[in-house]
Amino acid sequence: MTQVVLGENEGIDSALRRFKRQVSKAGILADVKYRRNFETLLEKRKRKAVAARRKKRFR
Repeated sequence: MTQVVLGENEGIDSALRRFKRQVSKAGILADVKYRRNFETLLEKRKRKAVAARRKKRFR
């Protein structure tokens, strides 16, 4: 679970930026999009390209 703790003199904007970065690195949104029923053609191509690169690298 992603969690952000505010520092003493830290603003909401910087904390929100850190949160977005953590969510992005954790792949939470990508996972949600992957589990949706609808997937655009561009997303499908990107997913297949990434899978092909992974498969090629491990050969």
